[in-house]
Amino acid sequence: MLIQFPAASASRESDVTPEPVYLSRRALMAAGGTLAAGLALPGRAAEGARYPDVEPANGPAWFDEKLSSTQWQAMVAQGEATTPFSDATHYNNFYEFGTDKGDPASQAGSLQTEPWQVVVDGEVGKPGTYDLEALIKPQGFEERIYRLRCVEGWSMVIPWLGFPLAALLKQVEPTGQARFVRFETRVAPEQMPGVRSGFSLVNWPYVEGLRLDEATHPLAFLAVGMYGRVLPNQNGAPLRLVVPWKYGFKSIKSIVRISLTREQPKTTWETIAPEEYGFYANVNPQVDHPRWSQARERRLPGSLFRPNVIPTRLFNGYDEVAGLYSGMDLRTQY
Repeated sequence: MLIQFPAASASRESDVTPEPVYLSRRALMAAGGTLAAGLALPGRAAEGARYPDVEPANGPAWFDEKLSSTQWQAMVAQGEATTPFSDATHYNNFYEFGTDKGDPASQAGSLQTEPWQVVVDGEVGKPGTYDLEALIKPQGFEERIYRLRCVEGWSMVIPWLGFPLAALLKQVEPTGQARFVRFETRVAPEQMPGVRSGFSLVNWPYVEGLRLDEATHPLAFLAVGMYGRVLPNQNGAPLRLVVPWKYGFKSIKSIVRISLTREQPKTTWETIAPEEYGFYANVNPQVDHPRWSQARERRLPGSLFRPNVIPTRLFNGYDEVAGLYSGMDLRTQY
């Protein structure tokens, strides 16, 4: 099923976060330097102090062990209010669990995320099937608060936990022939009702890709958590890609294979509708989707009568990636 565009109309940006939530966070931070004190707290305490509205979760042992040494707010979205946890976890696209925005939250609980293995293959010096814990063990956690812009025209601001994609790629030693990185998501029909659906246009598994220089850019990120806790299943547990200057469908969820390739991989949406979804998928307000404008976005949360509509920025505001596309025509290489 092709991505559908929700209608939006102008309103005030101040509606991004409900006032009680915003004020409660300000009060929490002001009360005795809570934020600074939270840096030294163990996993559960840090989680509660930073995001009081988060739903607690029991993460795997390797996650809790690393949480206490996390570099909090390693990157922030200046001047942006963080999207409430309930919105970020209950308004999702994850077609393996259904096409409605609420389907992932209601259906993804069946996904078994432990144990989890990731195949690394192709043009690498250290191919193999890795337990997720082994891949993550050498990495230190960072919290990065990134803007997320969906191709449908809505957006969020989410605090992710994880580590740079470049660090994992360095760990598996790409060869001199590697030019692209191909990602593949899990296919488990017994756990994923969307995969079983006869109405899906997706030829599973879901596939995404990046050029190697994109994948090794410092902003490209692998997330294993969000809001100070382990990733919920509906948000791509246990391992998802986050590429903040690209539309959200590039940030593939529940990754089980990472392949270094010589040729550009054919990605899922590019295969389904190449005239609508290109390989690069850079956020660009000057390049409209064939069926709607990309000049503005609806920042969640909002309501039917007061959607929070704001201008969209080139590369989602992450201007530091512009050099990756020097000399390219971003209207044709979309």
